[in-house]
Amino acid sequence: MRSKVYAVVTLMCFLAGCAARQGAWDIPDREAVYDRPLEEVWPEVRQFFTENDLPFREDKGSMVLQTEWREEFGGSKVSGYWHRYLVLGKRESPTQSKLWVIRITKSANKALSQAGKEIDWGVTRTIGTNGSGGSTYHGNTFNTDGEPFLDVEDFEARFDAPRGENSYFAESGQGTRDLTMEWRVFRAVEPRLAKNAPQPVQVVARAPEAKAAPSAVSMECGLPIVGLGKQVKKGGVLLLGELHGTQEVPRFVAQAACQSVVAGIPVTVGLELPVESQERMAAFLTSEGKEEDWLKLMDAPFWRSPYPDGRSSEAMANMLEQLRQLRARGLDVEAFVFDHPKLQGQVREEAMAATVMSRVKHAPDRFFLVISGNVHPRTKAGLPWDGKYQPMGLLLSKHVKDVVALDMAYDSGSAWICAVDSKGRVNTLDCGVREAKGKDNGDRFFVHTWGGVNDEGFHGVFYVGPVNASAPAVHKGLGRPGENDNSVHPPSESGRTVASVH
Repeated sequence: MRSKVYAVVTLMCFLAGCAARQGAWDIPDREAVYDRPLEEVWPEVRQFFTENDLPFREDKGSMVLQTEWREEFGGSKVSGYWHRYLVLGKRESPTQSKLWVIRITKSANKALSQAGKEIDWGVTRTIGTNGSGGSTYHGNTFNTDGEPFLDVEDFEARFDAPRGENSYFAESGQGTRDLTMEWRVFRAVEPRLAKNAPQPVQVVARAPEAKAAPSAVSMECGLPIVGLGKQVKKGGVLLLGELHGTQEVPRFVAQAACQSVVAGIPVTVGLELPVESQERMAAFLTSEGKEEDWLKLMDAPFWRSPYPDGRSSEAMANMLEQLRQLRARGLDVEAFVFDHPKLQGQVREEAMAATVMSRVKHAPDRFFLVISGNVHPRTKAGLPWDGKYQPMGLLLSKHVKDVVALDMAYDSGSAWICAVDSKGRVNTLDCGVREAKGKDNGDRFFVHTWGGVNDEGFHGVFYVGPVNASAPAVHKGLGRPGENDNSVHPPSESGRTVASVH
């Protein structure tokens, strides 16, 4: 009977795209084991999901439940990502038990779709066959990477094999075993089973003016970003050097802000947008997000530039909406802009650094997440064309103690980029979708530091997986995400070239 349950569950996971890459935020690298029979634990597990507003359906008698889909950022109309939990009760012994919590993710587009995700059914019980490039050796079936395909009995062993810090591998980017949630449930349920033990409480960072804020569990911040928790601290400044014009970087920033504030650290996001936009953006973040609020935000030269370089993308507009959603729910999230586009070269770097430094000095109890093109965050002097050039990151690090600069890492894909006109026209930029060459390090967002600084002044990288171009917001219904109105300025995909980080 046990093997049949595992077979059914494993098949459900595979069809849903269960997978895990390495790590999660701030959790042990082991499973949570209850010193109680599963029959005693399960009623409290059901109560946990009920109390935390996670409606579920249950397979009576099998100790399996599945929550309803929940959208990232608490009901945003624009995020386009939904998550649900598949919770499996497991008997370790007559007196011990544990849970598997599997987070399944879906998107409104094909961003999470993986090649070869379909299952080929053969005459054996093996999941996957060699019909799509696999090979057979001594009766075993292998995929193109040389790893054997798994039958349902072996799939549990693969789930139990730790990879990296605290996660598990299982073939797809669509879902993962979520040890963060497993321990969150454990810490809530175990004291109840012990009767009079105190209940743990995780306090989110509530905005000073907010009358109430949601619980940590009721917020959906997406899959925990590997390694981010080590960087989030009050007074810390995390500089992200990006390739403009992708969907993934703004989502990374929104998720990082959400996960940080839910962990109890107030967050301020810094954006490389013109300082003239500060008042307009601040008004939007405190608005109700109605159509007139969007039009006021977008009624600025920056968003309507004839050369939109990726910073004015729909994804960036969506990120502002996601930050607005967090604030609307009572969470302590702020944002500011720091670019001085009327200045050039070293003077511009100094002005940008001064603007960021002013914010940091006046709010030492906040965590700062600052995003810009990847020249500005560097903490070492010198560029190929100017050996004495001092980037914003270097200038900040001279006055702020906890500055960490991360370069962007990504898998190949596309980005919306403005480059020198390919036809040789002087003082003209050619803007559009370009191919972006990267390296595959999986589908999971992560942060990795080296313990030092490289030649370019970066302490590590932040990885966002395969990248997809994001067109200017004005191409999508004048910056009203979700409208899908391409009638005004349809984006051009002609003249595809290889993109470089700038």
